[in-house]
Amino acid sequence: MAKNILFDDYLTEQLKDPEFKAGFDAESAKLESAVALMSERAGLTQRELAERADVPQSTIARIEHGQNTSFDTMSKIAFALGKKHKVEFT
Repeated sequence: MAKNILFDDYLTEQLKDPEFKAGFDAESAKLESAVALMSERAGLTQRELAERADVPQSTIARIEHGQNTSFDTMSKIAFALGKKHKVEFT
């Protein structure tokens, strides 16, 4: 018979593995960027934001889907939104 396990307990156990934790942290950072961008778009479409930031629309879409991008690109997007791009190590 299968044992039920809570996801939080499973994740806590998996995060003890340094390789898993490194991958988890890297993916979490990309996801945070995607969520931040989507919430800050201020009603702009991807195309409108891309035009303001002088980047391809596909770049905005890739970031929103959790793909990695450069600090330069994120700075352009922040500037286009009237925001500052801040990198923080916690």
